[in-house]
Amino acid sequence: MKYVKLGNSDLEVSRFCVGCMSFGDPKSNFHAWTLGLTESEALVKKALDLGINFFDTANVYSNGTSEQYLGRAIKKNTVRDQVVLATKVYFNQGGLSKEAIFREIDQSLKNLGTDYVDLYIIHRFDYKIPIEETMEALDSLLKAGKVRALGASAMYGYQFYNMQLAAEKNGWGKFVSMQNHYNLIYREDERELIPICRQQNVALTPYSPLAAGRLARLEWETDTLRSQTDKVAVAKYDSTQATDYKIVLRVNELAQKYGASMAQISLAWLLAKGAASPLIGATKKEHFEDAVGALDVNLTEDDLAYLEELYVPHEIVGAD
Repeated sequence: MKYVKLGNSDLEVSRFCVGCMSFGDPKSNFHAWTLGLTESEALVKKALDLGINFFDTANVYSNGTSEQYLGRAIKKNTVRDQVVLATKVYFNQGGLSKEAIFREIDQSLKNLGTDYVDLYIIHRFDYKIPIEETMEALDSLLKAGKVRALGASAMYGYQFYNMQLAAEKNGWGKFVSMQNHYNLIYREDERELIPICRQQNVALTPYSPLAAGRLARLEWETDTLRSQTDKVAVAKYDSTQATDYKIVLRVNELAQKYGASMAQISLAWLLAKGAASPLIGATKKEHFEDAVGALDVNLTEDDLAYLEELYVPHEIVGAD
């Protein structure tokens, strides 16, 4: 495994992050395809065995049971200071208000069974709450030692810039990472958000790096429970299948060329584009093994251009 500093923080993270949205009680009415406690723990253990030390969850995932399952698995299989735990706040009562942030961090800490979170991420931009209120509340968590660093997720470039500016003006903690929607068939953040992150040395930890599996196989749809029930993925990708599938075919072509999997080519592209630690939302151990193999795939400039050539603009998904 290879490791990298997360932006301007002192957090050293593996080049891949375990996305824990697939963990949690299936009866929580969040997603029908989430994994139970035993299965979740097995995946955490596998990730740790591969050298992955970065785990990302959220207060909203499976109504808090994702955090609970992750916390139990970490406590049982490793030492707390050997891992980087991230969780999120926003999809909750009060959004990013001061009261909500203070309430939700305490609940997340309880769920995770820890007294601090390494990376605390705002899940979206809150149009209802003043930026200054949010950034001051987040800064107070840094000062209290409840979180070590701050991150943001899908939003528009100007929104992210304004939040960073408010923090800088007031001497508050700034974001060190951006978890945005980014993959070979969705590249809209290349226009504004990603250049801003590069300018400020903000680490990219993209979600949906394989477009819910569409960049990892030739079949656009499968008969898995997730494919049949994941309406979010359908909304994100299926309306542009006609144009995007041409890119999928090129991913397969390069996979054949390099003797690699399609997932490895797609992830190698993200790493080549400067992603620090893409999220791998695995449901099987072999998904982690496959992802780690992307570190050994070195795409040329011609390869990158070939993969990118057929991209067409998309409607914004994630920032809205």
